[in-house]
Formats: sequence, C-alpha cells, structure tokens
Amino acid sequence: MEPWSPIHGRPFAPVPYRPARMPVDESLQVATQLRHRMQQRRTVRQFSPDPVPEQLVLDAIAVAATAPSGAHQQPWTFVLVRDPDVRARIRAAAEEEERISYEGRLGDEWLSALLPLGTDTHKPHLTDAPFLLVVFEQRYYLDGDTQHKHYYVGESVGIAVGMLLTALHLSGLAALTHTPSPMRFLAEVLDRPRNEKAFAVIPIGYPADDAVVPDLVRKGMDQVVVER
Repeated sequence: MEPWSPIHGRPFAPVPYRPARMPVDESLQVATQLRHRMQQRRTVRQFSPDPVPEQLVLDAIAVAATAPSGAHQQPWTFVLVRDPDVRARIRAAAEEEERISYEGRLGDEWLSALLPLGTDTHKPHLTDAPFLLVVFEQRYYLDGDTQHKHYYVGESVGIAVGMLLTALHLSGLAALTHTPSPMRFLAEVLDRPRNEKAFAVIPIGYPADDAVVPDLVRKGMDQVVVER
C-alpha cells in the first residue's frame, strides 16, 4: 500500500452527505446518556495489570483519526508501545525530566497549581498500564527532502486526543494524558522522523482496585456557557 500523502493543487471531489436524521426524542436521550457517562470520566494514575483487548485501543485510535484537521492534513501519528524495555526507557527519561521540573524548572506558581492534585516525579503508570500510546504531531509533511507545511497542527491533534479519550472512556477504559516537558526524548527513543514532535503520552488500561482520584468539582454549565 502506498503511504498517504496530502493532495496539493486539486480539490477533493464532492460526495453526497445525507446521514439519517435521528428523531428528536431519541437524540435527546442519547445526549443525556452521553453527558452522564462522560461526567464519570476521570484521569487515573494507578492502573491494573489486567489485560485489555487490543481492539478496544485500536478502535479508539480509529475514532481519534476521524477528527477534523486543518486542510484535512491529518497531522498525527499514534505510536502504540508494547516493548517492555522501550517503555522502561520512556519511564526513566520521563521521570528524569520531571525531577528537573519539580526541582525548579516549573516555577513556584505552576508547582502551587499542581499541589492539590498530589502529582510528583514518580510515574509508574508508564510501565504499569497494559498499553502505552504516544501521540505525535506532524509539524510538516516530508516528500523526500521537501517540506510541506501543515496547518493548525496543535489544534487538530488536540481535538483528536480529546476524541480518543472519549472513545476510551465510553469503551470502559481509563487513561492519563502525561506531558513531560520537554518531550524530545520520546522522538529519540521511538525513532520518529524529524517532522514529528511528541504531543502526549497516554497510558491506557483498567483502574487498579485501589485506585484513587482527587475529589474534584467540575465547573457548572453557568460557568462555561455564555449565551448572547
């Protein structure tokens, strides 16, 4: 199969789009159920070693890959890391970056914001979770030695990751978006090409039996919605 490449200088052919319209009552019911299920989504840092069907993760990635993207350039790569030795290298490098950050690189204001969450330099989830997914953003497209710019890369990849987390949660899985800074070591460890930059590290699995999460309160609708 030929690798995917963007189309330059010619429009996509239009095709009909006529999805079946859902009855209003059914649509409202689905929306309410989705809202309640997503209210239960939490970031988990303690994972069970219990195996997870790989198809659940692959299907969630497939959902993420349907995200809208600038000029439909789909500037994302999802690296599913299975090798225990590679995962151990990622954890060691991530914990070293976190150590430097927590010892001063983050600054007092950021450390103060993190304090209620109880996070620290210890990142066992990177090796404990059954799956480790590293998301890369493609800053440009490489055609041989020629670079073609991608547009709205961060926005596009961010939307895709949001859809990924939603799909994982609705499939009964837990996840954590880990973003050590800087993340250059991920491209080196995973041997990614120079046009790719790490966006997030996402451990995936079932919560451990003794998993705990901070007792957080989400903003109410009156705090996040403005009508004009």
